[in-house]
Amino acid sequence: MIEVIRRGFAGLGFAGIFTFAALTIMMVQGIEASVSTIWLNMLGSILMGVYFGCASFIYEIESWSPLKQTTVHFMVSVGLWLPLAIFIGWLPFSVMPVLIGLLLFIVVYAIFWQGTKLYLQRLANEMNDTV
Repeated sequence: MIEVIRRGFAGLGFAGIFTFAALTIMMVQGIEASVSTIWLNMLGSILMGVYFGCASFIYEIESWSPLKQTTVHFMVSVGLWLPLAIFIGWLPFSVMPVLIGLLLFIVVYAIFWQGTKLYLQRLANEMNDTV
């Protein structure tokens, strides 16, 4: 339980950083937004941050193959993000924006996945070199 709370707070930290970056861009661009709009977007960011902080538990299920872990993580991630993105207004609820949003989600997910894969391969190579 303590590990869930720790990972959830790590996700909150990332949500805070992304929210701060978005607010900074809005400030520099001179974009005004109501408190309720900012609140709703922060809520979405917090929910996604806590989810991604805790979703790493999926990769600790040792009886699952890496393919199954990644597939489950991806499906749950899309299953949470897409309805949230539509509800909050990150994506308009029509076919083309949803398809473009899904495509961008897949691209970003693939970039993070590839980066993690390369990092773990480098770590394994370093461990093998020390042995």
